[in-house]
Amino acid sequence: MGHHLATVLVFLLAGMAFVGAALAVGMFVRPRKRSLVKQTSYECGEKPYGQAWFNFNPRFYVVALIFIVFEVEVAFMIPVGLIYRDWVSRGVGGIAFLEMMIFALVLFVGLVYVWARGDLEWLKRDEEDR
Repeated sequence: MGHHLATVLVFLLAGMAFVGAALAVGMFVRPRKRSLVKQTSYECGEKPYGQAWFNFNPRFYVVALIFIVFEVEVAFMIPVGLIYRDWVSRGVGGIAFLEMMIFALVLFVGLVYVWARGDLEWLKRDEEDR
């Protein structure tokens, strides 16, 4: 056990030393000229215009989080689906299927709740418009 822990520690220290050495070499090699162009915010190669700080629509984050939740669901369901036949042959397929369905049901209820609240609509209407 101690040998395995020492191996992990050696790799951790080697990784930290590599990162530290790369940063130190970069500090000595890179040019130090300051200019107005280097001080501007980066806009994917385009010349920036307007303020760099502006408000994003928070609904974008809600949709992105829902997407991530369902991607994690797929990541959890695929391994179960791949070994499900083996579980059925051992007699635990029913329990595994029930657990998968409960997991999917909880996520589906969450999706219905978000949909009913109207958080999936990109442009929300006011209460007067409804």
